[in-house]
Amino acid sequence: MAIYELACETGHRFEVIQSYTAPLPSCPECGGATRKIPSSFALGGTAAVPPPPERMPQTWKGTYRGDRDYVTDLRRTAESRQKLEDKYPELAGDRRPIVAHEGRYEAAPLRAGDAVPAPSEGAGHGHGHSHGHGHGHAHTHGRGHGHGHAQESAKSRPATDG
Repeated sequence: MAIYELACETGHRFEVIQSYTAPLPSCPECGGATRKIPSSFALGGTAAVPPPPERMPQTWKGTYRGDRDYVTDLRRTAESRQKLEDKYPELAGDRRPIVAHEGRYEAAPLRAGDAVPAPSEGAGHGHGHSHGHGHGHAHTHGRGHGHGHAQESAKSRPATDG
């Protein structure tokens, strides 16, 4: 059984399910003779755009330590993206090589030719952003951490002769 789209001479259109060898029915609206017409079609699935190079793994660790199947899949994905960018150059974006992509450059990779930004105030402490206050590090934890508390208490006690 097949689905056919039919039309009569006056322009009425309808679908019918029938065998390939069965005669075509007459139009249900006007009773006129019918003929097969090309059907519209539907596509299933979705098209996926390969990710840009910035979203591909940038380190050996990101490739599951060089797993052969994963690296082969990455190579195919990169080739698909390259073909897409060759066909549609407006998708290519910045093609300059990335020279730094970890640490403070993780969110915005440093590319060849970019000026190296000055380190932020908190960068030396692993914070990666400014807190808006100085870092005197006079933290009060409520616990002794060997900051000389025992020596100070010994000095503040009066000496005894005894």
